[in-house]
Amino acid sequence: MIRRRAHFVGTYGLLTLTVLLFLVFSLVLPDTFPTMDNISSILSNQSIPAILALGVTVPIAAGRFDLSIGYGLGLAHVMVLHLIVDEHWPWQLACLTVVVGGGLAGIANGIIVEFARIDSLIATLGTGSMMYAATGWITDGGRIVPGPEGLPPAFTALYDSTFLGLPLPAFYVLALGAALWVLLERLPLGRYLYVIGSNPRAASVLGIPTHRISVVAFAASGLIVGCAGVLLAAQQQIGNPSVGLEYLLPAFVGALLGSTAIKPGRANALGTLVAVAVLAVGLAGIGQLGAQFWATPLFNGATLLIAVGLAGYSARRRLRTGALTAPGAERARHGRQDAP
Repeated sequence: MIRRRAHFVGTYGLLTLTVLLFLVFSLVLPDTFPTMDNISSILSNQSIPAILALGVTVPIAAGRFDLSIGYGLGLAHVMVLHLIVDEHWPWQLACLTVVVGGGLAGIANGIIVEFARIDSLIATLGTGSMMYAATGWITDGGRIVPGPEGLPPAFTALYDSTFLGLPLPAFYVLALGAALWVLLERLPLGRYLYVIGSNPRAASVLGIPTHRISVVAFAASGLIVGCAGVLLAAQQQIGNPSVGLEYLLPAFVGALLGSTAIKPGRANALGTLVAVAVLAVGLAGIGQLGAQFWATPLFNGATLLIAVGLAGYSARRRLRTGALTAPGAERARHGRQDAP
């Protein structure tokens, strides 16, 4: 009974917390919080952090970290506007080019990490710095501002449109979350990623191409960052070279906190979505209560520490549980031996 309760708390505790937070803020702020306008605002404002959190979930599943996502996001959104505004490219071609470029950047990250054997934190921090330099070179330190004719309406509609009464970006998040759930939970590639993340040596012994699979994980992260950059450009409608880094911490908070839910002890898409929902509801609530500007980074930083601690605890608990439930473990614990 106790084990079942612990399993329920570990699996659905974060989702329950989301519901409780929403109810509490609805009672405290009945006129502003439980409204369709507020829900739409939360869904719209948190769409890009949610997409990035899902993006970093893939390499985290393989035990890698991609710190270049913030820099990559800034470069992607600037590049989209540069191609549309300065180079007069069709917006569809500009978006496709940036998304493909994000995938290529992810492949470069994977090759550096896997074949140059540089730690993923250091490697992606270095490539991210280079992306930031490219952003400054493209913009010359200034902003990219569209002319009087503005941006193509079909391009800005990528972010501004609604579907079934809800912001369209929310459906991008749901679609991406569903795709990654299938990838990680139902396809062999996902199982390979989890094996690599939990025990790289065992993965090699099993014949899993660890280096190639890890490069694929970084490539997926880069593609998702490219898509997020397109969406950010449609939202901002101005190319700002300083935008991007503020999305890094929320993305990792969502991915790491998500590894403590639904599938505790491992990064998973559904858990990431639940974690993003908790962060979104919490930030919206404290914002409407009149919190100061520094409350957001304080909230994100504290949540990151809690997420890392809980993720480590869940992983250790899974190892202990696996050891105790292994064949013969129960008999060994009671001093018994198999019959000869």
